[in-house]
Amino acid sequence: MARVQVLLAALCFATTGTAQALGPGGTDPVGVGASRILVGGILLAVVALLTRTAGPRWDRGPVLAAVAGVAVYQLAFFAAVADTGVAVGTIVALGSAPTLAGLFEWILDRRRPDPRWTIATALACAGVALLALAGGDASVSLPGIVMAIVAGASYAVYTLAAKRLLNAGHAPEAVMAVAFGLGAVALLPALALSTPGWLLHADGIALALFLGIVPTALAYVLFARGLRRLTASETATLTLAEPLTAGALGAVVLAEPLTAMSVAGAGLVLAGLLSLAIRLPLPAVASPERAAA
Repeated sequence: MARVQVLLAALCFATTGTAQALGPGGTDPVGVGASRILVGGILLAVVALLTRTAGPRWDRGPVLAAVAGVAVYQLAFFAAVADTGVAVGTIVALGSAPTLAGLFEWILDRRRPDPRWTIATALACAGVALLALAGGDASVSLPGIVMAIVAGASYAVYTLAAKRLLNAGHAPEAVMAVAFGLGAVALLPALALSTPGWLLHADGIALALFLGIVPTALAYVLFARGLRRLTASETATLTLAEPLTAGALGAVVLAEPLTAMSVAGAGLVLAGLLSLAIRLPLPAVASPERAAA
């Protein structure tokens, strides 16, 4: 069930690009990202208040790490895409996140990556690379690459910090409310410095509400519920279903053409996810006594 919840969260994440493409003109990536976190943070805070239960004391370190991860990811990812293009920025950011999550988990929690996870992550990251390159944008810029790695590291830090808070006994809704509520406050200057004129129109408000509700509030509650029972590295790998779903939505809703490269990339991502989701039973090994009998 936990893996299903994370995969459902990834499906919600994937609606972001299609919603923005169908939204009003004049939007800018930083403004969209900041408004999304603002609306989502408010909604998550309301949900946390309505479902509030007594919990342990909040540890300042993981809270600050989660908030920083939320805020820095938004700024770093959009800066990377603007500098080095959608394809390369997406490859490096999404591909580095599960790898860095596994590395950080190994260093901080002494949890050695599982061989199954290593193979699944390699397959899924290769698929993400093909999906992104199928878009035709393959410019490379060193500053953009650095910002994309920062984005991937921020996502890994956020995932690990949220896992620590969940393990401490905090409710998923409360963890997401704290991370995104404070993250929204941190991003308010970015929203003010962007060009938020599109938020003055009905379709702009509708876009901000949709992004705040579906790929933020709903998605991250599902994400946290799954993360509570999975490792941070496996959760980060499962969210690579996002580009797979985004590609399918682009083809069906936006009539974007499918290429052989995009189909191959989708197949690799799916193979990686299935290798994590499906756990075949190991063959029984006969004991020496039984063998002698």
